[in-house]
Amino acid sequence: MTTDPLRAAGAVVWRGDPSAPEVAVVHRPRYADWTFPKGKLRLGEHPIAAAVREVREETGLGVVLGRALPSVHYPSRGGSKRVDYWTARVVEEDAFVPGEEVDELRWVPLDEARSLLSYAWDAVLPNALLAGPLDTVPLVLLRHGTAGSRHEWRGDDALRPLDAGGVAQAATVAAVLPAYRPRTLLSSPSRRCVQTLERFRSDGIRLEPLLSEELQDPVLTPELVAGLRGPAVVCSHGKVLPDLIRALSGEEVHLDKGAFAVLHRTGDRVAAVETHTT
Repeated sequence: MTTDPLRAAGAVVWRGDPSAPEVAVVHRPRYADWTFPKGKLRLGEHPIAAAVREVREETGLGVVLGRALPSVHYPSRGGSKRVDYWTARVVEEDAFVPGEEVDELRWVPLDEARSLLSYAWDAVLPNALLAGPLDTVPLVLLRHGTAGSRHEWRGDDALRPLDAGGVAQAATVAAVLPAYRPRTLLSSPSRRCVQTLERFRSDGIRLEPLLSEELQDPVLTPELVAGLRGPAVVCSHGKVLPDLIRALSGEEVHLDKGAFAVLHRTGDRVAAVETHTT
């Protein structure tokens, strides 16, 4: 019988020149080791939310997540443990306060990090950090949460609301989106799309008919989204998003309801695409 691995999440936090960054490495007195900030997921917690929380708790740093890095697997308590990692750029740097879990934080160049890290499984991460651009801008493309049956809904389909499952997905979305600190929220006018974003932020959601099922356009919709500057979230439909993602990135991506893709952009180019469920 196989058991699922214990889940944890963390980040390789960087600052300075993206071509020669310093990274944050922490010392844990309980294990007498040096590693990257990470920790176990709480019950029901999304790995993205856990990564940002653990970085804040262990280092006092506020970060914006970048590209996903390779997951790390290693033995733990008679089973196995999986740690999902992301690159993370510092945007808030409070004074470090030593604690029981982490008693020292060091900012070191990558070469020094490689020699300081205690575990071989962490050693792949510095190389992965530089395998793509670091200074990227996140674009989150989100499919609305579950909203009951289109065929059973009586009335204008644009007014069909989230069901209980969709409300739970919207709560997860609200916990995840702070990792990207979006400045722009764009939504199809459909009620279920707006509701999927409202738990995160109820004001400042811009309604865009070109993101609706009826008025999407194979040229104008991608042009609209490609023109967004800064971190942004776009919420739309299963009949819109695959073509939109393909037009922006060249990737073939299917999103279940409540799922999202993160396109990490550098200039007008998409450097990486990752997908997540809620």
